[in-house]
Amino acid sequence: MGKQANREVYRIDLSSLISKYIGETEKNLATIFDLAANRRWILFFDEADALFGQRTDIQSSNDRYANQEVAYLLQRIEDFPGIVILATNLKEI
Repeated sequence: MGKQANREVYRIDLSSLISKYIGETEKNLATIFDLAANRRWILFFDEADALFGQRTDIQSSNDRYANQEVAYLLQRIEDFPGIVILATNLKEI
């Protein structure tokens, strides 16, 4: 896909960006999107289930923060002017 679009593919292992500390996951995602904003990269997020698998009905404060991380990623994807690919090996997601 990168060759056809004449763009570099920047692979990100999403599971490596997730932090147990509040706000750190969003900070890690912001760094990548800010870096990619002025480049013609295709962002390829591997292991997307690491974040999307956490999205649930809110039953505790941990659920609320997990949902905020997903919402933040989706907002950044929506605002990103380039191509974003999310990959997972799980059929259920």
